Amino acid sequence: MSTNTLKSFAVAGVGNTVGLPIVKSLLARNARVIVLTRPSSKKTFPEGAKAVPVDYFNHDALTAALRENAVDVVISTLSGDGFNAQYKLADAAKAAGVKLFVPSEFGMPTSGATEGVLGEKNKLAAYAQSIGLPITRIYDGLYQEFLPFMVGVPEAGKFLIKGSGNEPLSLTAIPDVGEYLAYVLTTLPIEQLSNAELRIQGERSTLRELSKLYDAPVEFVESIPKDIPRADGREWLQAYTAKGAMSTGYDITVGKDDPELAGSANKLFPGFHFKTVKETLAL
Repeated sequence: MSTNTLKSFAVAGVGNTVGLPIVKSLLARNARVIVLTRPSSKKTFPEGAKAVPVDYFNHDALTAALRENAVDVVISTLSGDGFNAQYKLADAAKAAGVKLFVPSEFGMPTSGATEGVLGEKNKLAAYAQSIGLPITRIYDGLYQEFLPFMVGVPEAGKFLIKGSGNEPLSLTAIPDVGEYLAYVLTTLPIEQLSNAELRIQGERSTLRELSKLYDAPVEFVESIPKDIPRADGREWLQAYTAKGAMSTGYDITVGKDDPELAGSANKLFPGFHFKTVKETLAL
């Protein structure tokens, strides 16, 4: 039986939503952790994590940073304007002999996607595999902490639902994602992680069911009102939820959700308690 040989981890993108919990969870498991930062960054990180300033577009320097720190796994949580830097990160990881790359997924399934943000994530995954760099993709659905934003409760005073509200979605607490990833990366054999799609969920529910956790009235809408801040972002999340794509069991190629596939990788962390939405949001 193979044993886990992954000991040293580099995390890129720490400071956004899930990056810091990943670092903390790896440190809690006594892993060696370096945090890749931009040279101009003034951020501080948890004790035990080594900050390494890098220019993602300087291939030789980035490769040297990974090699000199004997990095086994590169984890990216880069997003937005920094997303495309992952191509440079993948190239450097391959050149440095990194064993595994965890690209910035952390959401709904992207395998088979060809358009938009999901298509870009799938394209990156395909690129990493094309250069012979093994990857692990983590699908965790909607962060439980993002539910109030998506349904507009704080701003609208109502629980807004686009569509029927009957489509199941997967919701996972941000700290749980960090703990889960740290566990599988430090425990499972690399053969089980290489080119794997790990589909997890803290809770599987529907917007109708989740609305019962709130005192706010439910309002079904054709679109999120434009007078609510960041309406486009809420609309995007609601639209994917309405077609079932926010479930980690969703298959883009056939446009269908597989309930048995949703959360199917939870079992890789035996005995772990994934928090419910009620627990996370203290409802």
